Amino acid sequence: MKKLISTPNAPAAIGPYSQGVACSGSLVFVSGQLPVNPQTGSFAGDTIEELTHQSIKNVIAILNAAGCSLCDVVKTTVYLSDMNDFAAMNAVYSEYFTQGLPARAAVEVARLPKNARIEIEAIAVKQEN
Repeated sequence: MKKLISTPNAPAAIGPYSQGVACSGSLVFVSGQLPVNPQTGSFAGDTIEELTHQSIKNVIAILNAAGCSLCDVVKTTVYLSDMNDFAAMNAVYSEYFTQGLPARAAVEVARLPKNARIEIEAIAVKQEN
């Protein structure tokens, strides 16, 4: 069974996809989140640190709408337009993921939607209460 996840606390999808999808009762897939502030519709700053914070906040908003938190994340993928931003991104990322660290891939890509510098997607497993 598939349930679409949508929240106004994260940017709306900019294409034919959902912000997130829950399936099998426990798996939650969060689509790649650009560093867009959902209130303004603009990028949340100029530095990779500001942008990373916003991408992760958007992931959190979608996880929360699905009844999850960062503690439930088992895998993330971080897409960077410049691998020189890796260390700064990683420093911010480590502020949010502190225990029970998920698996992760971080890759440099030629281009991201809206010419963003970062995009983060996540897979979570909702804990049974």
